[in-house]
Amino acid sequence: MTGIHTLRVLFFASLSLLAAVGLTGCGSNSFTFGGDTRNKMIVSVRDQKMLLVRDGTPVKSYKISTSKFGIGDRPGSNCTPLGRLQVAKKIGDNAAIGSVFKSRRPTGEVIKPNAPGRDPVVTRILWLTGKESRNQNAFRRTIYIHGTPEERRLGSPASYGCIRMGSRDVADLYGRIGTGADVFVIRGSIQTKSENQASASL
Repeated sequence: MTGIHTLRVLFFASLSLLAAVGLTGCGSNSFTFGGDTRNKMIVSVRDQKMLLVRDGTPVKSYKISTSKFGIGDRPGSNCTPLGRLQVAKKIGDNAAIGSVFKSRRPTGEVIKPNAPGRDPVVTRILWLTGKESRNQNAFRRTIYIHGTPEERRLGSPASYGCIRMGSRDVADLYGRIGTGADVFVIRGSIQTKSENQASASL
């Protein structure tokens, strides 16, 4: 499938997903409480991908990793919560790619992707807060979107609850979105429409 065709498929799929949660059209701002109301992220546990959508149009997709322990929000479970969350805090402005963070503070160490035996939080942190009863523990569980040095494991569940990204990808995302941006974590595929349906609409 060509890159243009893939983006078109994602476009129609994202419209379907956003309509399902009531976030298309002029009424979208009523569902967010200040901050970035233009950008939304859809995270697919099945695909292990994130789709960034701005003003209802897909902008970019990223390879990610959700929890290797599955989905859920129970404290101590190390699971990734489902549903609507928001970016509550952004941490790591202008930090070098590969900067190591401990308790959300830079340690001064910088490591390369796939550094052997290392698995810290790196590069950027987007701290998420839950907006539904099924993810109400997310903020105090310190569920982040963050960079990982274990980039070889992206595309498969590998985290301890957070949403992991490659360092350059998380820095790119960080620069595109603001606090208050919605994050929808879903079980299913981002490509909810079949390719044939999407092609017929072109």
